[in-house]
Amino acid sequence: MRVAALALLPLLAACSTAPLGRPPEFTETPTGAERFAMLSPGLPAQIASPLPGRESSLWSAGQRSLLGDRRAMQRGDILTVVIEIDESAEISNESARGRRGSQSLGLPQLFGLPQRADAELPAGASLANAVELDSASEASGDGSVRRQEELTLRVAATVTDVLPNGVLEIHGSQQVRVNFELRELLVRGLVRPEDISRRNEITYDKIASARISYGGRGQITDMQQPRYGQQVLDAVLPF
Repeated sequence: MRVAALALLPLLAACSTAPLGRPPEFTETPTGAERFAMLSPGLPAQIASPLPGRESSLWSAGQRSLLGDRRAMQRGDILTVVIEIDESAEISNESARGRRGSQSLGLPQLFGLPQRADAELPAGASLANAVELDSASEASGDGSVRRQEELTLRVAATVTDVLPNGVLEIHGSQQVRVNFELRELLVRGLVRPEDISRRNEITYDKIASARISYGGRGQITDMQQPRYGQQVLDAVLPF
């Protein structure tokens, strides 16, 4: 019996996203597009012939100079993405519809035929009102949506590619571990160089095709998720 219990321990550990007795591990340093963009050389810069007296001048127009443009502009450069989401939406719809109709058809005098038919009919039956229709329909609907989101984050992203039209493709990731909980922020999208501020920052609303993900894993996240058996039952049971 004890051997069977020990054999079940690996299975129980596999059912949990958080490792037993230790915090979740960090993801390895990116080895994909971000790393490749930093290691691969960019396009060679066009060097213009120096003007007379430029060699002895204290002024430098390079990106690393005191007054140079430090904004990200080529593959491998890093910029800061500012995410400040404070949105709310509220939608309420209400509709009602009603209809009622009534029709009746009587044959009190039709060459005396109703009277002759009444004599043959059971007691209480008559053709005075041969056909009578009554219909009624009513429909009503109510619907409301209320949503509120607030998120404030900052993350450094790497320029992974420069498109032919000059638009920059960026990828960024950030991981923070507090005790046994790991928080992860991912961001990617397309930005225009002119939208990058002088502080080398860009807000999330200026990122085209933005993909922002903020989540985590660990003991707290694992406790908030239903067990795998319950998830299977929710997917299988029709009621």
